[in-house]
Amino acid sequence: MSQDSRLVYSTETGRIRESETPVQRPKGDGIVRIQKQTSGRKGKGVCLISGIDADDATLVSLAAELKKKCGCGGAVKDGIIEIQGDKRELLKSLLEAKGMKVKLAGG
Repeated sequence: MSQDSRLVYSTETGRIRESETPVQRPKGDGIVRIQKQTSGRKGKGVCLISGIDADDATLVSLAAELKKKCGCGGAVKDGIIEIQGDKRELLKSLLEAKGMKVKLAGG
């Protein structure tokens, strides 16, 4: 058997899933940073919210709440919340209301 082959289905147990290890992210300094980014997005701006020390489920629920209050779309990628549009001031006030220390980063 070569190293590239692996068992993906067994007639006894069904589909075999590999155990996923949780992604370890570096600990931040406790400051949530909101940054505007347009590069690689065909001129469309997004706000990147980084520095929140939480698991993925918490980030997804926080992103959903922020998207609803901002009235726009967004996503969670690699522990960073992306919110469409330039809504940095609104996001800052929403996160500060949750008791987070927030800084506007970048230009």
